[in-house]
Amino acid sequence: MATPNYGYEKRQKELAKKKKKEEKLKEKAQRKAGEGGPEGQENAPDQAAQDTPAT
Repeated sequence: MATPNYGYEKRQKELAKKKKKEEKLKEKAQRKAGEGGPEGQENAPDQAAQDTPAT
């Protein structure tokens, strides 16, 4: 009977963890660059309302 290769399993877990962490950081950077936070979402409708009466 073959013995389990624990080193391989450990490496695969480490790679999966690293990939997940990189994806999280990438998503966080996209949110920071794209939205500007929850305050930016609240202010967006106000800005649209201000632009409409001026036209």
